[in-house]
Amino acid sequence: MESLNSLDSLNSLDSLEKQRVKQAVCTCRPGATIWLTGLPSAGKTTLARALAGRLRAGARRVEVLDGDEMRSTLCADLGFSRADRRVNVQRLGLLAEVLARNGVTALVPVIAPYAADREAVRRRHESSGVPFLEVHVATPVEVCAERDVKGLYARQAAGEITGLTGVDDPYEVPDLPDLRIETHTRGVQECAATLHALLTERGLS
Repeated sequence: MESLNSLDSLNSLDSLEKQRVKQAVCTCRPGATIWLTGLPSAGKTTLARALAGRLRAGARRVEVLDGDEMRSTLCADLGFSRADRRVNVQRLGLLAEVLARNGVTALVPVIAPYAADREAVRRRHESSGVPFLEVHVATPVEVCAERDVKGLYARQAAGEITGLTGVDDPYEVPDLPDLRIETHTRGVQECAATLHALLTERGLS
């Protein structure tokens, strides 16, 4: 049988461990989801990666959930119908919210063309008490077509594909984003600095 002294020691260790866990939880920096929406080739991913570098330099835990990468992995079973686009956004929103709830800053560069789907993601975060910022990367379709990073605009013009967001498929511009950035009039680092300043103002940098 254990002595009372041994039991007291175990209880003391248990209390100490609980206190350490409590302190770790209390001092954990809050996560957040930064949702960057815009047309194809608007510069969403480029901006997200530039911001990620700045946040990591400040010892932030950051993940970039690139829409294109998710399309080839987590969402590889989805097409581009209205219903599939909704599911795609729901999955990304859930993943981002889980990461953010655990202290990670989730940067999500994704087209997400429909306002209702984006709003559903925002509401999910709000119900969990997780900060959510919507950033509209407001690059005009003409500039996006000139950049044409993945050749989508050229293929659409040649009749090879249909359903290109902003051309022959709708993109619902955010009415009241937390920030609207024009990457075609400013450099990447300047845009990243502006977004970083907003996060600092909100206590999220």
